[in-house]
This record gives sequence, C-alpha cells and structure tokens, in this order.
Amino acid sequence: MKSLKPLFDQNREWAEKIEKEQPGFFEELSKMQAPDILWIGCADSRVPANEIIDLPPGEVFVHRNIANVVVHTDLNCLSVIQYAVEVLKVKHIIVCGHYGCGGVAASMDDADHGLIDNWLRHIRDVYRFHAAELDAIADPAARKERLCELNVVEQVGNVCSTTIVQNAWKSGQSLHVHGWIYRLEDGLLRDMGVTATGLDQ
Repeated sequence: MKSLKPLFDQNREWAEKIEKEQPGFFEELSKMQAPDILWIGCADSRVPANEIIDLPPGEVFVHRNIANVVVHTDLNCLSVIQYAVEVLKVKHIIVCGHYGCGGVAASMDDADHGLIDNWLRHIRDVYRFHAAELDAIADPAARKERLCELNVVEQVGNVCSTTIVQNAWKSGQSLHVHGWIYRLEDGLLRDMGVTATGLDQ
C-alpha cells in the first residue's frame, strides 16, 4: 500500500486545486448527477473520456470495456445504458473507439489469448460482416485501422437496437447516438458520421 501513497497525495492536491479554483464545486457535485452524455469507450488507459473532451467530473456518464463493444447479453453495459437513458435522461450516447486498439488487433490474429477470446469473438464477427472490404486492404496496419472504424459503426447499430433506446425513441425522448473514433498519435477525435436520432434511422 505504501507504493500507492503518492496517488492519495495527488488526489488531495487535485481536490484542493479544484476547490480553490471553484469554491463549493464538490459540494454542488455531490447533490446531483445530470450529465447529457453517455460515453461508451474502450478500457484502454490512453483514452480517458472526460479528459479528451475536456469536461469536468459530473458531465459524462461512462462505460468502458475492451474495444468498446455493446453486446445484448452484457447486462453490465445494458444496465449502464438503461440508467443513462431512463433515469439520467442523457441526450447523447457516444460510442468511441480508437485506432491502435489492442482488442481489435488481438481479434485479427490466430493466437490463443485465453478468456478474452470469448469477448473478441464479437469483433471477429464484425470482421466477418465486412470481410470483402477488409480482405481487399493489402496493408495490415490500414486493415486494422479500418476494422477499428467498422467496429464503432457496428456498436452504434447495437446501441440503437437495444430495447432501451428503441423504447426511448418510441416515447418521443430526444436521444442521439453517435460513433466517434480517437487517434492516440494526435489526441484528436473524428466523427464517423453515423449519428442516429430516431427509429427511422
């Protein structure tokens, strides 16, 4: 535990800095949670949701997993989506992938990765859906990047197909589902252009 003591010191310094800059910030933050955004992203430590869109605590409700996958049997992810949509009434759900994703890369090789191979099966399915396009890309690095993009698009579709989002749209709730991708090398986000705002999309 001694080796982690610096983290507590850093936390104290951070909290004091915030309180000095914005007196009463934490007191106000503790009284309510009303974010407009649900972020579904990769668990990769280099892709922290709040930081890369420069929003403070309380502004983004976050769910992260390996390769930002949304699966209809994942009760953890679905519970997050349900709470965000039905209780917090978020207006935007962002599925954010990133280039250089280790999960996507692992899904493309023939190695045995153990338990995670069950999870990577979902990304391998994305490859299977788009095999003709992906197999036509000669450069392995470019093929990997394209699978990162296609994975985002597929997961946006999966979010939109949940009964949670479908029912929200049926009831007239304003809800936008977006697909974004992040490049580690320059810290910039890119909109994949797959925003859905209703049942007709």
